Amino acid sequence: MPVARLAELLRSWAVALAASAALVAAGNRWPDPLAIRPGLVWGLVLLPPGLMALLLLRRWQLQQPAAGEGGESGV
Repeated sequence: MPVARLAELLRSWAVALAASAALVAAGNRWPDPLAIRPGLVWGLVLLPPGLMALLLLRRWQLQQPAAGEGGESGV
């Protein structure tokens, strides 16, 4: 495995470990459960996939048929 890929993998693991530690610290700091707000929950559930779909649709290019292919027949 090249050194650059190993460094990238270790960086990703370090970010994941830091995020996990931050969540544990937040759980220790605020042990009461969060109040459920339906609008916020639906936004967090639907917004990321919706943004990803828009991003993919924006980058998706339909291939144009080559000359002589597709279209209407002359029969």
